[in-house]
Amino acid sequence: MKNNIKLFGCDVDGTLTDAGMYYTENGDELKKFNTRDGMGIKLLRESGIITLIITSENTKIVENRAKKLKVDYLYQGVQNKLELIKELLSKLNIDRSEFAYIGDDINDKEILEFAGLKACPNDAMDIIKKIDNILIMSKKGGEGAVREFIDNYIIQEI
Repeated sequence: MKNNIKLFGCDVDGTLTDAGMYYTENGDELKKFNTRDGMGIKLLRESGIITLIITSENTKIVENRAKKLKVDYLYQGVQNKLELIKELLSKLNIDRSEFAYIGDDINDKEILEFAGLKACPNDAMDIIKKIDNILIMSKKGGEGAVREFIDNYIIQEI
């Protein structure tokens, strides 16, 4: 372990994905996830770190991805991420300094400001990149930014 992180959280669109929303002619929505990010989440779980996905969207795609990754907590349709994380940290008896989060856009701003360890993909919005002490990854959302954060700042690489 590189630090005292007990809970890892991430956003979906623009963080685990490239922020694109793809639609078929029939109206089916598609999202592209990076398998390396998924392996990073698996490595966190194997290291005993609790995993969390939190998003303002609400889709079956994200539910299926979270299930495949065996994420400990999935919260969809969340409008106030900070309120939710404060409740979860209290429930789990985890201090904010033990909470790591990666996000990319305005709806992640409050939770990123609150997190003990915070990061964003290289293509995050400028308002996010300006948050004090935020780690800006070299990779873009959906292209391994989550894995980069996990490997370089949370757990030892294998």
